[in-house]
Amino acid sequence: MQTTLKSPISFTGVGLHSGVQVRMTLHPASAEYGIWFRRTDVQLGNALIPAQWDQVEVSPLCTRLVNDAGVSVSTVEHVMAALAGCGVHNALIEIDGPEVPILDGSSAPFVRAFLNRGIKQLAAPVSAIEVLKPVQVTHGDATARFDPAQSLHIDFAIDFADPAIGRQFKSLDMSNGTFVRELCDSRTFCRKSDVDAMHAQGLALGGTLDNAVVVDGDKILSPSGLRHHDEAVRHKILDAMGDLALAGYPLLARYTGTRAGHAITNKLLRVLFADPTAYRIIKCDSSHIAKLPGFDLHEEDLPLIA
Repeated sequence: MQTTLKSPISFTGVGLHSGVQVRMTLHPASAEYGIWFRRTDVQLGNALIPAQWDQVEVSPLCTRLVNDAGVSVSTVEHVMAALAGCGVHNALIEIDGPEVPILDGSSAPFVRAFLNRGIKQLAAPVSAIEVLKPVQVTHGDATARFDPAQSLHIDFAIDFADPAIGRQFKSLDMSNGTFVRELCDSRTFCRKSDVDAMHAQGLALGGTLDNAVVVDGDKILSPSGLRHHDEAVRHKILDAMGDLALAGYPLLARYTGTRAGHAITNKLLRVLFADPTAYRIIKCDSSHIAKLPGFDLHEEDLPLIA
């Protein structure tokens, strides 16, 4: 069955890149509504922004959605990952500023609130996108690829010069709570040199050592250290989960990302949907539903750090 939240949930915090303080409230929504953002600070014109792949404006730093009127909301990937990972299909997200609050740099605060407040089943079947053949895009040394699979499976490889990150690889079947147990508490990460460059350009104004893992060579500068020895690649999978949630339906596919980022993942979705022979939309039966990310979740699935 499709789901929504049982009651409204609010969050307050600053945007990672804008540094702007915002209040964001997620509201329950009816079946077939999907996920929408609404900018409550926009008084004229269309303030509604659908959380869809074809509304993405390419950005190397985050995922930014822009509607036809030019109204936007950025850094949506962490809350989208939390919704997808908890199996929430329908919600209206009201926000009074340009960027989703970064909170602790992960999806854990969203997930904790969703599971604490409760998720409500709706009297409507769940549809999913089944990938039927391989689809791949490449940009420089980055690659993103879909292959057919019975559930969402994500493989990811990263390679950074900084020894504190280095080469990392992880492969996860996202069925039945894996996102909540394995990924939701993994924080965004960056190199100190990149932070300094972004600050010089007026970016990452809301970033701190408390909401990001900052590395400098072989050193972890964030006082709390790492939550996982491979937290960096786990966060890249978290980001991919959020970007893939913009497909509009759960995905039945294997996603493989090699040095992939937001832009190339969105390009992969665009290439997939440009080929009607590469996918089909199916109604999920009980066997499909048991393999979806949010099936049979409990608060006990949250990692202790969250």
